[in-house]
Amino acid sequence: MNRRRANPRFLTPALTLWLMFLNAVPVVAQRPPGEQGSRNVHVLSHIPLGGGAPLANRPDLSGLDAMGRRTADIELEQDLDRPFVYVSSRFPPTSFSIISIEDPEHAEVIYKWTVDNPMLHQGSGALDGKYFKSNGRYYYVQSFQFGGGGPDSDLGAIVFDVTGLPDPSQVREVGRLQGPLQRGGFHNIFMYKHSDGRNLLFATVGEPSAHVYDMDLFLAGDDDFGLVGRVPNPDGTRGYHDYYIAYHPDSGQDRFYGAGAGGYYVYDITNLDDAQMLTSMTNIAGVRYGHTITPTPDGRYAVTEVEHRTAPLSIFDLKPGLDGDVPTISRPIGAWTANWKNFSHNHEVRWPYVFVAALDDGMQVFNMMDPTNPYTVGYYDTWDGPDGTLANPNSMFQGAWGVDVRNEDGVIVVSSFITGLWILKMDGFEGWNGEDWGMPNISSVQDWDNGPVPRFRPVS
Repeated sequence: MNRRRANPRFLTPALTLWLMFLNAVPVVAQRPPGEQGSRNVHVLSHIPLGGGAPLANRPDLSGLDAMGRRTADIELEQDLDRPFVYVSSRFPPTSFSIISIEDPEHAEVIYKWTVDNPMLHQGSGALDGKYFKSNGRYYYVQSFQFGGGGPDSDLGAIVFDVTGLPDPSQVREVGRLQGPLQRGGFHNIFMYKHSDGRNLLFATVGEPSAHVYDMDLFLAGDDDFGLVGRVPNPDGTRGYHDYYIAYHPDSGQDRFYGAGAGGYYVYDITNLDDAQMLTSMTNIAGVRYGHTITPTPDGRYAVTEVEHRTAPLSIFDLKPGLDGDVPTISRPIGAWTANWKNFSHNHEVRWPYVFVAALDDGMQVFNMMDPTNPYTVGYYDTWDGPDGTLANPNSMFQGAWGVDVRNEDGVIVVSSFITGLWILKMDGFEGWNGEDWGMPNISSVQDWDNGPVPRFRPVS
């Protein structure tokens, strides 16, 4: 692929000097002390979680990784009587922590698990975690990606029974998804309560498809770890990076939204044995590999990320593709970025708000009521050091990685590469139910007791 460069005949000496300056000098954080966040976003608690600690005994790690760029993804339980946050810590010694936010202004670590022989393990380690409920008990699934130079390179995830929290002595491992089919590990996972009642784990693997595991079969000791299906990536060259699964009330379908090789894909997985592609977003300028996709509660729009430096989050209207008016969707209808020099990472949609882990720009919130004209409504910068440089695309991986939202009361939790866990609150956001906005009450939050079919509240 040829890359067009600016024609020097059209660059004035002053502009040439300015471009050289941008590429040579770090982009320093622009917010002065005391103005790290917008006035409507407040810090309730902050726990560093060991970020920033040098790993001098690991010569295979360099730069920010050796300096403690460890905090990975985050998961927040939704029941107010289970106020627990799970945070993954990658690289050796790879681990995960459980934090109680029973008092959000005095959050505390109540449990920490570390892999055996931590300094022998290679690669990223613990990356993503999700919880689920089955037969009255609660479980936490921690995904891993270990390299081939050490142990557990075929370990996808470990499942822990966490029903007994907040008593840390009650946390226990119940099983591992580990074997030849899990070689290379699970980079991302997603737990979903299917309309047929099954508790399904979707996992990225080293093949052009997503693996689907029935976790009740897994807990029962199934020989195949509960592997019950695959969702293919039609590109065929590589698999998925990330995905989102949600119930679609208008059609009664369980829908899979996948980001990976070629772009983004939407499948009907109501019958998991016969997954049918409904539409795609491909042939998009600048997108050869989709990173993340999150639909709105009604399934009409999708917020996507591509993970290119300076690339914004893009918003697509799925209707033309779902209606069969176009063979694929190739152009977004809107875009948002906190800073054109940077790009964003994971995000959560709570219509009309999108909560974004925006790396160097911290936690950002934008409003997409008009998908063609989204705008920022709040932020908090979780990384108060110098921002990355345009000349080094990898240097900006030091701020917010993951974000989650508790629907009951609007508490926001953020994991930041170096600075750890942040508990935040935004003025005016006291919780979320889609029906309050004329939308289905559908988000990444699962109703483990009743399933995904929305149970509308009676009109008073």
